[in-house]
Amino acid sequence: MIEVLKKENIRLNQPKTGREKVILRCGQMLLDSGYINERYIEGMIKRDNAFSTGIGNYIAIPHGEKDFKQDIISAGIVVLTYPEGIDWHGSLVYLVIGIAATGDEHLDILGNIVEHLETGEDTVNLVRNAGVDDVYNMLTGNGNDNTAR
Repeated sequence: MIEVLKKENIRLNQPKTGREKVILRCGQMLLDSGYINERYIEGMIKRDNAFSTGIGNYIAIPHGEKDFKQDIISAGIVVLTYPEGIDWHGSLVYLVIGIAATGDEHLDILGNIVEHLETGEDTVNLVRNAGVDDVYNMLTGNGNDNTAR
């Protein structure tokens, strides 16, 4: 079984770029980690173009449309931070979490986001001050295990 979140899939302090390039980067990271087939990336872009994957508090969670679920090999998550911010359909985003999931494998991580990043200030603080281990521990809910729960 492939880990849902790997520390090497947490990339901090990324240079400012465009929203679609960020989605492509998330998709490529998911592909390189063996979570998806390449076609899923197209589904991620289509999903965000149809309905923004920005969820508030300076966070976006790009993921594929329902029609692309068959292109998921294993549940996986990638994390990128952008201290300068990204324009996400007119809203500012600092934290991007790319998701590939068919079931509920990723819900604990999303729950940890809701629990720990209740405000935009919480997100900004994480992006500007946290290291890879801090982000990993916050998202997984533990620091002693190398797998997301």
